[in-house]
Amino acid sequence: MFIDEAQITVRGGNGGHGVVSFRREAFEPRGGPNGGDGGDGGDVILEVKPDMRTLLDFKYRSIFRAERGRSGTSKKHRGRDGEDTIVPVPPGTVVYDLDLQQQVADLVAPGQRLIVARGGKGGRGNASFATPSRQAPRFCQLGAPGEERHLRLELKLLADVGIIGYPNVGKSSFISVVSAAKPEIAEYPFTTLQPNLGVVQFEDFSTMVIADLPGLIVGAHEGVGLGDRFLRHVERTKLLVHMLDAGGWEEREPLQDFRDINHELAMYDERLAQLEQVVALNKMDLPQARENEPELRAALEAEGYAVFAISAATGAGCEELVDHLRERLVAHGLEVEAESVAAEHMELEIPPLPWRELAARRIDAETVEVTGTRIENLAATIDMEADEAVAFFQEQLAEQGVLKALRRAGVEEGDTVIIGPVEFVYTTEEPRK
Repeated sequence: MFIDEAQITVRGGNGGHGVVSFRREAFEPRGGPNGGDGGDGGDVILEVKPDMRTLLDFKYRSIFRAERGRSGTSKKHRGRDGEDTIVPVPPGTVVYDLDLQQQVADLVAPGQRLIVARGGKGGRGNASFATPSRQAPRFCQLGAPGEERHLRLELKLLADVGIIGYPNVGKSSFISVVSAAKPEIAEYPFTTLQPNLGVVQFEDFSTMVIADLPGLIVGAHEGVGLGDRFLRHVERTKLLVHMLDAGGWEEREPLQDFRDINHELAMYDERLAQLEQVVALNKMDLPQARENEPELRAALEAEGYAVFAISAATGAGCEELVDHLRERLVAHGLEVEAESVAAEHMELEIPPLPWRELAARRIDAETVEVTGTRIENLAATIDMEADEAVAFFQEQLAEQGVLKALRRAGVEEGDTVIIGPVEFVYTTEEPRK
C-alpha cells in the first residue's frame, strides 16, 4: 500500500527531576545540600532511510515519544539523559508544522535528520538553590516537560525521470521492462492507483530512478480522477517521459491527449510544464500504432520534442529510450544518483514555537489565567507539595511581573489563578514563616 500523507504527534521526553539531598558524613552530620540535577529528556528525530518508499508505517502508529531523563541523585550526581527516539521517513518527505502552519523541512538525502520535538531540561537539585541567605534549601525542581508538536508529513517521490500520460498507455509495462519493479498491469483505466518506482542500473553501476505515475486526465489539477493526489510527485523529477498510446486506444486522439496532459501540468504548476519532455510512442507491436507513427512523429518533432517509438509489451525501442534519458540527465549536469545535500543541512531543527509574552486575562467571574512562555515553563517545574518550592515560586511571581499583571487584570482576593499546570487561590496575605 502506498501512503503519501500522514499526520503524527511527537513528544520530547520530560526532563528528570532534581533531588533533595544533604551531605551526611562522619563528623559532619549536618552537611550542606548535595542533591543532583535531573537529566534532560530525549529528542524525537526524523531520519531519512533510503530503503523506505512510503509513509505506510504512520498508518499504524501516529504518536512518538522520546525517553524521559532520569532523576538526579545525592553527591550532586546528575541523572542520565533520556534516549532519543529516531523516526525513519522516506527520501522526499516534506514536513509541515500544524501549529506554526508552515513547512519546516524538506528531507531528501539519506541520513538527513530533523529534530522535531526537543526534550525537556532536567530539574535542578537542591544544591543549585543554595545561596548565602538560603543555605539549606529543602526543595528541588521538577523536570521540564518535553515539546509536543503536531506534524503533517507529505511524500514527494524522488525520481530522476517521471512517466506521465493518460491511463492505460503502457507506463507500468514500460517500467516493468526497464527495471526490477513489478507493478500491477491490466487492460483497464487506473490500474495504477499508486506511484511505482523503478531503478535502472547501467553497466558502470550508476543508477537512474524512474517514477511510474498514475494516469492523469482532464481536470486532474482540480481533483478529477487521481490527479491531485499524484501531481505533487512530478514536482521533483528532472525529466519527463510523456507516453502516448500511438494506436489510439478506445478511439482516443494521441496528440489531443498530449496537449491535455500538458495543460494539466501547467495549471497545477507552471514550472512542471517547463520541464524537458521526451515523447514515447508506445504499442508499436500493434498495426494501428505503426500506421499512426509517422504522422505523430512529424507533428511532435516539429514542436521540438525528441520522439521514440517503443513497445513496452515486447521491449522494442525501450533500451534506446533509456540510454537517451541518461544522456539528457548528464547533459543537464545532473548526476544519475540520489540527491546530495550540503553537510550543514544534514542536521536540522524544527523552528521553536513562538515566544509568548507575559499576559493575564480574566476567563470567568472567579478565574484569571496567566500566559507567557517563561512563567509557564517555570510553573511546570514547581513541586507544589513542597512549602519551600511554593515560597520560591511566589518570589518568582513578583520578580517576573506576574503579580503586577494580575492586578492589571483585576484579580480579587479568593480568585483562582491558572498558570500552565498550576492552579492556586490568590491572596494578599503574607505566607506563614
